[in-house]
Amino acid sequence: MNGTENKRPIISMKGIIKRFYVNSPNELEILHGLDISVPEGQFVSIVGASGSGKSTLMNIVGALDRQTAGQYILDGIDMTTIGDNELSGIRNKKIGFVFQNFNLIARTSALKNVELPMLYAGVPARERTKRAKELLELVEMTERASHAPNELSGGQKQRVSIARAMANDPAIILADEPTGALDSKTGRLVMDIFHKLHKEQGKTIVLITHNPELAEETDRVITLSDGSIVGDRMAKGEAV
Repeated sequence: MNGTENKRPIISMKGIIKRFYVNSPNELEILHGLDISVPEGQFVSIVGASGSGKSTLMNIVGALDRQTAGQYILDGIDMTTIGDNELSGIRNKKIGFVFQNFNLIARTSALKNVELPMLYAGVPARERTKRAKELLELVEMTERASHAPNELSGGQKQRVSIARAMANDPAIILADEPTGALDSKTGRLVMDIFHKLHKEQGKTIVLITHNPELAEETDRVITLSDGSIVGDRMAKGEAV
């Protein structure tokens, strides 16, 4: 038991279908009517082989793409009814993204990279800088705050990207293969940060991974195969 069983769902997906090339001879259905409910504060991993639909599902969860059919409610907001102009604002405030390839702005300091989502959200400059410094301290990157990404190691870049994901205090952190480009020792440090955010700040974290060992550290494992859910179980819990 992880204490999230009676909490409201922060992600509620019903009958999610995703098709590409709709109404063409090449129409292709990637997701086949998925039902997923994630309670607030849960650390859940989504696993599956390449081509299972993980990335397609992640793009819908992260409001980077829309489902073809079905309903998606994110933190109480029915995403089906949201216009494109509103979508980017909700994405910026509700979801913090951590990607395998870091997605940092090249010629910008770590501090300014962390400030960026707050800039888009209209947070005043002084407040942006103060929070960015606090977040870099949280991920133990204070001493590298003025360094550009090309002056950082892979693990340091990923810690900066986690700080950036936290910038607007999002409802959900969505991590897509966050340790995929890192060696095992550095990947361990990154996972420890996710556990810290989950335990100390109660963050809902969705981890997309092909690594079964990492998945077992989370509260729950959802397994995809060929666009369908073939497993959904509670996991063993955090590694010690």
